[in-house]
Amino acid sequence: MRIGVLTGGGDCPGLNGAIRAIVRKAESVHDDEILGFIDSWDGVMEQRYLRLDVSSMRGLLPRGGTVLGTRRGSPYDHDNGLDRVRDSVGSLELDALVVIGGNGSLTVASMLHRDLDLPVVGVPKTIDNDIAGTDVSFGFHTAVQIATDAIDRLHTTAESHDRVMVVEVMGREAGWIAAYAGIAGGATVVLVPEEPFDIGEVCEIVERRHYRGRYASIVVVAEGARPIEGTMAELDYARDHLGRPRLGGISVSVASEIERRTGFEARVVQIGHVQRGGTPTAYDRILATRYGLAAVDAVHDGAWGCMVALRGTEVVRVPLTEVIGRTRTVDLTLLHDVAQVFYG
Repeated sequence: MRIGVLTGGGDCPGLNGAIRAIVRKAESVHDDEILGFIDSWDGVMEQRYLRLDVSSMRGLLPRGGTVLGTRRGSPYDHDNGLDRVRDSVGSLELDALVVIGGNGSLTVASMLHRDLDLPVVGVPKTIDNDIAGTDVSFGFHTAVQIATDAIDRLHTTAESHDRVMVVEVMGREAGWIAAYAGIAGGATVVLVPEEPFDIGEVCEIVERRHYRGRYASIVVVAEGARPIEGTMAELDYARDHLGRPRLGGISVSVASEIERRTGFEARVVQIGHVQRGGTPTAYDRILATRYGLAAVDAVHDGAWGCMVALRGTEVVRVPLTEVIGRTRTVDLTLLHDVAQVFYG
């Protein structure tokens, strides 16, 4: 078979491991030919690709990012985008297309399967861990480890200067990174998009710690967290080319309010894109490898329109139609149970 592969949306650790596994199994087990499209769907429409083989993938397992490059957007953003995809698949004689991406890329894959009968298989990746249908996506655990390491380091400087440190992590609609890194790092408070926060309650928790002799606090806030209406000013975000708000900066507002209301010095740390970069953890390398192998199995079984996913310890297949349009959010019971014992 001739199989196309692309990586779409934001980069994350583990992408090269997934590509490597696809190439290794497709070539070594099935004698397939693999074309890796450059810059996501743009590469498909413009027929820009690399011929991938086992030798070209050597040494890439620990490397972050994606050797294929990635972009946001889709063929549906172009007047003749669907025709160009159809023409590329036909002229390149592709038997299948493996789409490694997040919610946006997998939605496009599902739509193309519906509209063009495109033979697609999806592979979930995102540091946000917000893809429905799977227990975890690769990239997430690496991002959590990076954020946790930062929080660990911030504890000592916060204690030395009697400060409140407000740490902003990624998480547009789901606060998985904030929740996991906050718990692992022993944060004072964790603020997530799933539950609007009351800045007054946050300040009360910080004050209780201070007056008990704990002279430093770590507040972890996801970039998509928002206050309860009327409790503090909400940010007015600029928009990107897709019309989505360019999140970032909620930590500045939270720190300012904490300092104003409590009198304690508050500093801001925005980890930003450091969470996306660098070497994937062992867990993400293994998960990306398992997903890549399973994607090739799905291709040879003709399981079009599905996504490989982790359920418990097993890699399974989930119809893309059950994934798109949904966001996997944090179970707030996790945070409430921890807060009841540790916060404040």
